[in-house]
Amino acid sequence: MDRALFGPAGSSDDFSKKYRSSSDMPGYLQALGLDAFEYQCGQGVRVSDASGAKLKAKAEEHGIKLSLHAPYFISLSSVEEEKREKSIDYILQSCAAARKIGADRIVIHSGSCAKLSREEALGLAKATLKKAWDAAVSEGFSEIHFCPETMGKINQLGNLEEVLELASLDDSFLPCIDFGHLNARTLGQVNSAEAFNYILDRIENKLGSDRLKVFHSHFSKIEYTQKGGELRHLTFDDSVFGPDFEPLMEIIAKRRLTPVFICESAGTQSYDALAMKNSYLSFIE
Repeated sequence: MDRALFGPAGSSDDFSKKYRSSSDMPGYLQALGLDAFEYQCGQGVRVSDASGAKLKAKAEEHGIKLSLHAPYFISLSSVEEEKREKSIDYILQSCAAARKIGADRIVIHSGSCAKLSREEALGLAKATLKKAWDAAVSEGFSEIHFCPETMGKINQLGNLEEVLELASLDDSFLPCIDFGHLNARTLGQVNSAEAFNYILDRIENKLGSDRLKVFHSHFSKIEYTQKGGELRHLTFDDSVFGPDFEPLMEIIAKRRLTPVFICESAGTQSYDALAMKNSYLSFIE
């Protein structure tokens, strides 16, 4: 990649009105001017060989880079060993589905802290993710990049430093930096050029310039509460909650970074992804 890539998470309202099959997505996205798509397995991994092969072929035909979101109910930090073992299985299922559709990145939630200290929860999550990676390698999925994601609720494991710690477990891991989540869990503190640069600098300092260049990202405006953090995803039309994408797009362009940006706006994710791409391109020298 010599430029950042942009696309939606799942099906936007506009797509759902016109199409029924995910294999129609690549053509739809190319026509819009987008170049990435994140396939959603949040409620469970259900990708048949036939549908996976069709989506893979269409993505290759239309030049769309695919990633996959692993199930939301993964909990790397659960105090219950059975849940941690099931989470490993869900990750392996996600790897298999990613290969079917031609994706090389899977986004993984880390879980909550529950009654554990953040340090204890992170310790469990690291051990579980490492075990999952060892299993993935042994099953032949070494080309899949694990992307632990920053989370939006304050009591969830997955602040910036925790995700960078998880991503440091293997050189192939890439952090999934969700700027909307980070803004929500910090109650609006991740919505400035200074804050964006700080995050990018921390990635580089912890993981190196190579992984900074191609990190994975989610972006949307997110409503939050003072007590809990993330409440719900919004659209770019919202003028109350952040973060704003324009300062980040300028920084990404000026620093010559080439991440994948997946927009998670509520229903308008395709057009909001295009707004991000157009802003980014306006800063390319």
